Amino acid sequence: MTHIAVRLGKITRTLGVRASYGDAVQVGGSTVVPVALVGYGFGGGGDRPDESGDFAGGGGGGGGGSIPVGAYVAHGQGAASFEPNVIALVAVSTPLVVACGVSLARVVRALKK
Repeated sequence: MTHIAVRLGKITRTLGVRASYGDAVQVGGSTVVPVALVGYGFGGGGDRPDESGDFAGGGGGGGGGSIPVGAYVAHGQGAASFEPNVIALVAVSTPLVVACGVSLARVVRALKK
């Protein structure tokens, strides 16, 4: 059985720029390159070996996700321009705006005391 760290290393080599930018697609005379915000993480744990030298317990896991943020579009031979996916940007920014609002309210409340 391959060591888990080696397997994770092989998997993460393929996650990078290729995961954030899709393949160029021709649509009605325009070239479209999709762009996504990609994130991933891994974790693991173990236990001390028992009397026989085997590990008594342990575990690991990982996950990832991507959010389509827009696309680069080139019409004909012209320069490419970025066209954002407004719905995804609003969905991603909503938790940040809420957290900033709550933090600001707490700061104001603390300054009033």
